[in-house]
Amino acid sequence: MSVISTKSSASADNASKIGDKASHLLSDFTTDPRVVVISAIAVFVAGAGVLAGAGLLQLIKLATNIAYFGRFSFADLKLQDSPLGLWTVPVAGALIIGLMARFGSEKIRGHGIPEAIEAILLGRSRLDPKVAILKPLSSAVSIGTGGPFGAEGPIIMTGGAIGSLIAQMLPVTDNERKTLLVAGAAAGMTTVFGTPIAAIMLAVELLLFEWTPRSFIPVTVAAVVAAVGRTFLHMPAPLFPFTGGVDISVLQLGAWMLIGILSGLLSGVLTQLVYGCEDIFLKLPIHWMWWPLMGGLVVGLGGLIEPQALGVGYDNLAAMLSGEVVLKAALLLLVVKAVIWSVALGSGTSGGVLAPLLIMGGAMGTVLSGYLPAASPGFWALLAMAATMGGTMRSPLTATFFAVELTGNTHVLLPLIAACGTAHGVTVLLMRRSILTEKVARRGHHLVREYRVDPFALTRVRDVMTKAVETVSDTMTLHGAAAFLTNPKTGHPSFPVVDANHHVLGVIDPPSVLRWRRAGKHRTTTLSQLLAGSKITVAYPDEYLDRLADRLMQVNVSHLPVISRDDQRLVGYIGWKDLMRVRARLQAEETQKTAFFGAR
Repeated sequence: MSVISTKSSASADNASKIGDKASHLLSDFTTDPRVVVISAIAVFVAGAGVLAGAGLLQLIKLATNIAYFGRFSFADLKLQDSPLGLWTVPVAGALIIGLMARFGSEKIRGHGIPEAIEAILLGRSRLDPKVAILKPLSSAVSIGTGGPFGAEGPIIMTGGAIGSLIAQMLPVTDNERKTLLVAGAAAGMTTVFGTPIAAIMLAVELLLFEWTPRSFIPVTVAAVVAAVGRTFLHMPAPLFPFTGGVDISVLQLGAWMLIGILSGLLSGVLTQLVYGCEDIFLKLPIHWMWWPLMGGLVVGLGGLIEPQALGVGYDNLAAMLSGEVVLKAALLLLVVKAVIWSVALGSGTSGGVLAPLLIMGGAMGTVLSGYLPAASPGFWALLAMAATMGGTMRSPLTATFFAVELTGNTHVLLPLIAACGTAHGVTVLLMRRSILTEKVARRGHHLVREYRVDPFALTRVRDVMTKAVETVSDTMTLHGAAAFLTNPKTGHPSFPVVDANHHVLGVIDPPSVLRWRRAGKHRTTTLSQLLAGSKITVAYPDEYLDRLADRLMQVNVSHLPVISRDDQRLVGYIGWKDLMRVRARLQAEETQKTAFFGAR
């Protein structure tokens, strides 16, 4: 055995050169032309998503008209004008949903986004065809019968199911199937709200769990196609035009941040309310099929107190943005909407969270507007809407662009991002989970929503390899190798075999020695004879660890010799333990505090 110190040879290994034989394979992104094919498929997914979104809105109108007016009509009638009792209809609708979930698919329960996340992370992005049919039907029944929900969660689930089903018919990878699922979700959200940029941001912040062109481009294609497609259906955009604004000042900045803080606190209260109600339902000694019925009863009673709290409540949003809602009415709407929404969602009724968050946030902003600096009517309501949405969903960019696109007002972009960013900071510091991820966590699955560049993609082999390599000579016999490896003083399980010029012939370890002995090789056979003609897998100092890790897995070995590209001489040795040094370095960067200026 000998020890080769490679400090000088490693430094001479063109360490500073980028234009070596492998560098032409390196680029900012790993996306290949396959993204064009997936983007083309995303066009068809978007088309189906537009039809699904428009269909869901019509189904909600139909359900409302049948339930409250006894008419088979798609007219836009207001349930508050119904001659029927407002409290009885939500109960009947909730009973229907419980039956659909019990005998159809349990995945239609809730607001849909956690189910989409779970399918992406755990189900290889495969959704049941029944979900694509039952989710919009159950949501239409829920919202149409007065459920205090929005259509965004159901359409995200429905559009995602359509994208997943189309992908399941084609030979695609799991990542490509995920991309098409999210493309369908983005198309559906764009169709309902006319907010393509917010839909793309929702995909990036919440659904894709990556930030790469291979997924971003197809999702963008789907959202843009859906935005264009909805114009052929004469769907309005923006949904809630708002031309107001505010003068920028330090005082106003403080007020924006105050709205963000209060919206973040409201987000925490609403999240706790929802899951507190769910915990109460879990303790009931009855089947979950009957929980929506009980939730529907609470919704009905809430409708008696404040009829405006029922349904999607888009009229409430328009009124608050125009400054037509008085303080007392806004406070009543906030309290009643929060209670019935939390109870209904906790009971497992089908419906979305986005529109209710906007209404409750807007109601809070309306209540506070009398105590804040002067601004256009509806400005503080808009700010609180977006901040409450961004804080509760932990998606501040989505909330910011959603508010801009929903109102068509780009002049409020700065106040919006200030309030949404503040609300996001409050909820991140106060709550471990968002209202969307808590449900996934309660099912026993941990997820992380922080995106970072893979450290293996930034670290070269030479940065972590062992440079003082213990080797064995190719003249060692099989008997000598067996004795060496079984010697208690031998500190490693494998060693590179080198010739007189330090060229690597292979690697020996106990399993290889055992194979040779079983194959009848004579004990005096040298390692050079045993390794003659064998295929050698090696690493190079200038390689990046992501490629090396893939190679270690493919050849199923724990160590590889590192050789120079110039003269093929051994310059190092690397294994899984060396790769873990990258993790240790990252941990040190996170924990060690260093001052470079003013420190003595």
